[in-house]
Amino acid sequence: MNEVLLRSLTPSVLGILVRRGAEFAAAEDAVQDALVEAVRVWPADPPRDAKGWLVTVAWRKFLDASRAEASRRRREDLVDEEPAPGPAPSTDDTLHLYFLCAHPSLTPSSAVALTLRAVGGLTTRQIAQAYLVPEATMAQRISRAKRTVSGVRFDRPGDVATVLRVLYLVFNEGYSGDVDLAAEAIRLTRQLAAAIDHPEVAGLLALMLLHHARRAARTAPDGSLVPLAEQDRGRWDTKSIAEGVEILQTALARDRLGEFQAQAAVAALHADALTAEETDWVQIVEWYDELARLTDSPVVLLNRAVAVGEADGPRAGLAALAALDDCLPRHTAVAAYLHERAGDLTTAAQLYTEAAQKAPNLPEHNHLTRQAARLNAGRGR
Repeated sequence: MNEVLLRSLTPSVLGILVRRGAEFAAAEDAVQDALVEAVRVWPADPPRDAKGWLVTVAWRKFLDASRAEASRRRREDLVDEEPAPGPAPSTDDTLHLYFLCAHPSLTPSSAVALTLRAVGGLTTRQIAQAYLVPEATMAQRISRAKRTVSGVRFDRPGDVATVLRVLYLVFNEGYSGDVDLAAEAIRLTRQLAAAIDHPEVAGLLALMLLHHARRAARTAPDGSLVPLAEQDRGRWDTKSIAEGVEILQTALARDRLGEFQAQAAVAALHADALTAEETDWVQIVEWYDELARLTDSPVVLLNRAVAVGEADGPRAGLAALAALDDCLPRHTAVAAYLHERAGDLTTAAQLYTEAAQKAPNLPEHNHLTRQAARLNAGRGR
């Protein structure tokens, strides 16, 4: 990777985006995203025209961000920035649209993708990342879904499970991605919980509240990521935690366990610990075992490997990780963390550098780069 070339091209690429009509700050963000993409892609597939490649990728990212921002602004007209406690009145038809887009003529995966794109305001790239598939694959899936429903009447709404999946993915993107949709997802899930007596609806609402309660502590004043173990727990929203735990306990008492209740149980165990050292990792591993049984998800198994590393030691975590596909998103970052815990700082530093190159967003890229630099500096002393 020729970093000198990237730096030399940055001003001219930025100028081209501004001349095309992008505001300077938005153009600067898009160029930075394109540079991160170049760092990831070019070593294996260098472009013939470096400047043209950067302009094309940066402009696409600018358009994606502009569409996402427009969707966010539309929703801010309907909801305050933070979710209010208690039941939410039904003031719009957004939730109804979610059910209509989850049409019975679509497969569940296609219905989720279409709803996220048409109603949720997410870009094709963001949906592809949530599904762990290439962007082109997701674009085809959404196009097929549109063709499927183009000639049908939207008089048969979809099922609750599909709508829950959509709300879950919207919240995840709002919580950790480029678009702030977390509060909107909570608002709609409150509406659904008020309308439907279903333990998994309650489980999803509890999960959202418990994660959202930690939001203020997730980033430092400079915007950098703060890992869970290093967060200032005094900044967590105790009211949201209490509400989430109460909702979860009521749902679990019905003995109809589902994946959202199990995920919420993991979040509740984290919220219950006064310090990171007091976290009950043994119980968390048990809940991940339940989740794996319910979902057979590789992401669940990746998170379980981290929990095993905390409960039984980093070598046990690495053994659990070895059974998983190393192409999984964040697999390299988990491997770096476990190797660091095991005392293998040289391997950990190398893996943090590799993980930074694969990071899905700039904050995560910067965090992993700092981790690598920290270990390299420590070994140099």
